[in-house]
Amino acid sequence: MRPPPTSLKFGYGTNGFTHHRLTDVLVVLADLGYDGVALTLDHNHLDPYADDLPRRVTALARQLGRHGLDVTVETGAPYFLDPWGKHLPTLMSDGSEQRIDLLRRALRIAADLGSPTVHLCSGPAPDGLSEQYVWQQLAAGVETVLESAETYGVALAFEPEPYMFVDTVDRVRHLAQLVDGHELFGITLDIGHAHCVEERPVLDCVRQAAPLLRNVQIEDMRRGVHQHLEFGTGEIDFPPVLAALRELGNRGLVSVEIQGGSLDAPDVARRSIEFLRAAEQSAAAEQRVAAEQSVAAEQAAASA
Repeated sequence: MRPPPTSLKFGYGTNGFTHHRLTDVLVVLADLGYDGVALTLDHNHLDPYADDLPRRVTALARQLGRHGLDVTVETGAPYFLDPWGKHLPTLMSDGSEQRIDLLRRALRIAADLGSPTVHLCSGPAPDGLSEQYVWQQLAAGVETVLESAETYGVALAFEPEPYMFVDTVDRVRHLAQLVDGHELFGITLDIGHAHCVEERPVLDCVRQAAPLLRNVQIEDMRRGVHQHLEFGTGEIDFPPVLAALRELGNRGLVSVEIQGGSLDAPDVARRSIEFLRAAEQSAAAEQRVAAEQSVAAEQAAASA
């Protein structure tokens, strides 16, 4: 008999609270009943290049503990390293050592905060290079960062992102092969992104990512339009998605990522957690009915 599905832990991304102090973000999320926070390293909330970084990280670790919040560290701030180039430099481009340095700093911060993962994405492919060469450069960069991941005991959770070089679960799995299936290399699956760009249905993407799944990001979205929407305003049917994550026993954070909601962040966060809790309850009810029907069918077959 299969074990009961795992309850999900919901987080919220700090990139949806760009007008709040980080200390206030934690208060709001804890008060709303979130289980954790997806912390994007940036100039606003936690700058990994700050002169007093150790003090800030120590204070943040205490605050997370006081509020009972889990944390995952993210590195997707689009203009953090280059004010003119979105997500530049990459692990594949000139200046890749800057990206490697940022990821190494993120791993150290994650270890100090108790985050099991550091999120990263590929960024755009450089112009004029063959795809094979770009894959080689990307894999080499990831392998370099994985050496630091081993030191800190923190996994890399690679996100397929629309319109980047690595934009699908298939391509992340290919990258996993290029780094020899390293045990600290995994996937951050964004549910909205999967609906936006993948050819297969979202539920198939969840199952495909499952063996490497470390984190989940979640928001509503429309197919072919990379715009993070509030739940219920896009096209995704969420109870089956949450049911699939429960069945898989997902233990990482399922973090809301609605960057455009910062002007109304507390209200967006409130509506989001209410929607997700209701959708999870719906998924749990459907799973109970399915389990009862399965038991009844087994009993009927045994007595036949």
